[in-house]
Amino acid sequence: MKKIEVKTGSSKYPILVERGLLRRAGKIIAKLLPSRKSRCYVVAAAPVWSLWGKALEQSLAAANIEYKLLELADGERSKTVTVLEQLAERMASTGADRSCAVIAFGGGVTGDLAGLLASMYMRGVALFQVPTTLLAQVDAAIGGKTGVNLRTGKNLLGTFHQPRAVISDPELLVTLPERELRAGLFEVIKCGVIRDGKLFEALEQKKQAIVGRDLQQMERVILASARIKAQVVSADERESDLRRILNFGHTIGHALEADTGYKHFLHGEAVGWGMAAAAMIGTAVRKTPADVAQRIVSTVLSYSPLPEVNSRGEDIVKRLQADKKTIGGKVNFILPISVGKVAIYDKVSNEVIVDAVDQLHYLSRN
Repeated sequence: MKKIEVKTGSSKYPILVERGLLRRAGKIIAKLLPSRKSRCYVVAAAPVWSLWGKALEQSLAAANIEYKLLELADGERSKTVTVLEQLAERMASTGADRSCAVIAFGGGVTGDLAGLLASMYMRGVALFQVPTTLLAQVDAAIGGKTGVNLRTGKNLLGTFHQPRAVISDPELLVTLPERELRAGLFEVIKCGVIRDGKLFEALEQKKQAIVGRDLQQMERVILASARIKAQVVSADERESDLRRILNFGHTIGHALEADTGYKHFLHGEAVGWGMAAAAMIGTAVRKTPADVAQRIVSTVLSYSPLPEVNSRGEDIVKRLQADKKTIGGKVNFILPISVGKVAIYDKVSNEVIVDAVDQLHYLSRN
């Protein structure tokens, strides 16, 4: 079992990665519960529970952990204040107290929502992340960010609440739909661009094995990406400086998601287009060498198909004004300097943004 440690000012916890680890999740969780009598609440979307619920159930039973299932509808539609309140009411109605724990068993939506639930219920209870998608294993489950969406933007209500452990089993990716797998790989590409040129090269050179779900390659990809996330979060828990580099591709990506009502793109797909846009914006403002931008855009497109971009550039500019990364009216972009290094830049004109979105229109149709 591979172990990566996250150390922040508020907590220390392990990221555990190994094929078949779900079968041992109960024993891992049992050692980290607030008390022997802690009741667990498993938050999971129906499709995930139907595929892997029995395995988690058996794992918890083997560790003598009592649990209640809080089942969700699948997708971003569950990531709302209304659903959050419903889950909290269900916990309260079954006697959940401060010694209970929440287990987020699913992808990024489940992790964000369950994390916020754990952070707010009785002002904070224990949280465990058991991610079942590649995107969650390499990014969303790590770092303690939680949140729900508003109509005006993504993750505008949220907290920081670190888990007691992140338990990642690459075998869960075997049943992941192809589109979900590729969406997660865009987050892996992000990790390569911001901090790890060798990871980026592996994505270029071993694409067939990675897309083909070779478990050895997937484990390496998960470990490399999780290590980057752990290093950044450990250095900057609350996104005051360094952690902002993790937003590479997310500035335009979040705006595309919001502009299409969170129905057109999977999160990773929007990030894929966002990275392409950031590379083109970087070239336009003379921060990104043309060959670096071309390499990033080509790699993003090589992991297509991606949904078409239909949003108007002017509408994306308006969306950006409501983004959390906009400070004092200035939009903060993460721009690539080279493969493995990025910089924060806040002097991008609206015209450059509109032009980048127009280029996405073209790329998405060719």
